[in-house]
Parts: sequence; C-alpha cells; structure tokens
Amino acid sequence: MKLYFRQSILTVLLLVTTGVSSAANYFLSVQPVLPPDQIRQSYKPLAKYLTEQTGHTFSIKTYRNFLTYWARMQKATDMHFILDAAHLTDYRVQRKDYRVLVKLPDTVTFTVVTGEENFVFEMEELISKKIATMASPGMGAVRLHGMFPNPVRLPFYIEASDSVDAVEKVINGDADAAIIPSPLVGNYESLNSVVSTDPVPHMAMSASPEVPDEVALAVKQALMDATKTAKGKKMLEDMRIEYFEDTDADVYAGYGELLEGVFGY
Repeated sequence: MKLYFRQSILTVLLLVTTGVSSAANYFLSVQPVLPPDQIRQSYKPLAKYLTEQTGHTFSIKTYRNFLTYWARMQKATDMHFILDAAHLTDYRVQRKDYRVLVKLPDTVTFTVVTGEENFVFEMEELISKKIATMASPGMGAVRLHGMFPNPVRLPFYIEASDSVDAVEKVINGDADAAIIPSPLVGNYESLNSVVSTDPVPHMAMSASPEVPDEVALAVKQALMDATKTAKGKKMLEDMRIEYFEDTDADVYAGYGELLEGVFGY
C-alpha cells in the first residue's frame, strides 16, 4: 500500500515537472465581415478540425460589427486565436504581442460597387453620395477613407453591419454604392464594379500571448499539414480554401499604419 502511494506521488510529480498540460478551451475569433450566423457556419469545420487534431476544444467567437470587435480587441480578453485582416494582424503583433502562425494563400482586395442601373466610372462621382461600409477599423472602411483625402469633398458614409448588409443597402436603394471584399462581388449579378483597392496579404491566424507555445505550435502544424490527411482535406473543402501557408509577422509589418486616425489606435 505504501509502495503504491509513493508511486502515485512520483507519477504526479513527473507530470508536473515535465510540463504535460491538460486539454483546454480556446476561442477562435473571426473578423465580422459577414453576419455572425454565416461566420459560425463557415468556420465550424475549422474549429472541429483543430479540436480533433490538438486535443483542445475550439469554439468560434463572433461579433456584431467592427466597433464591438475593435473594443474587445483593446482588452484582448478571450481572443486566443484570431483569423483577421492584414492591418489588424499587424496591430496586434505590435501592440498586443500576438504571434502570427499561418495565412490564407494569395492576397485580398476590396471593391467599390454600385447597383446595376447606377454606372459610376470615377470615385469623384460619389462625392456627396451615400456609400455603405462596415464601420472602421474594418479594412473596407479604412481603404474608403483613403480614397477621399479632402475633408470637404466626402461621401456620406452609411454604416452596414456586415458585407451582406452593405450590398442589400445598394440593392434596395438606401445607398448609392458600397465597399465589400472583392470575392463577394461575383455572388451578385446586379452589381457594377467601380474600383478595387491595392492587394494586401490575405487573412492570417495569430495567437494571443496567453496561449502556451506548445498549443500555438500544434495549431500551426495542424493547419500546415491539412492537405496531407483526409480530415484536413475535408476541412479545406468545406471552407472552400486550398490550403494554409506558413507566414510570419514580417509579411504583415507596416499594414497597421492603415489604422492611423482610428480612435483607440
């Protein structure tokens, strides 16, 4: 009996001293470019895959709009992993000590669109017109502000809760134009494209300093190896992406400067 007791104590001490960690719960936050229910549905395969591959539980965390998202980002609570645009990724690296793990391939742009009967060829034509956009500091909003540098020659910004809402405001006549992620333009036959922004690196997955190094590494490895397993391929297929690629903070360096002038930056 004494021998069994001593062996049990030794086992516990060994587990503690070797740093073996138990399963934990982590949130995966996604920028609110789509309605919360669509984001949860779209990224559910990713959360399920990471849960299976790492032994930890991953849950998708959504936000009503970019104002809420930005306010929560200032506190950086319960934002363990974030899949986000270039400027906010760089911001968290510089201000919140996040680690960049992987990114979606290629680059991303935003496009200014109008309704099918409203042909606009130059952005100047939209001065004093209504443009629907998600709130700053969303990438669409900060890009749109950069298109109108003259403070006395501006459009009227109509706040949209997400990209779908922005398009609907154009279709129903509440706005003359909208700025949305370029891949969404093809989903609507009734839109005309005016101009697209310069490309920036696609969304990156970054990890909070609260996340243990071994967990962040496990997530990175699972995503990098997704093309090598049946479960990984199924996850990528469900999310309609080809693969996750390796990256680091240098790829996103400097994009945080797009936030200059944004309250809280």
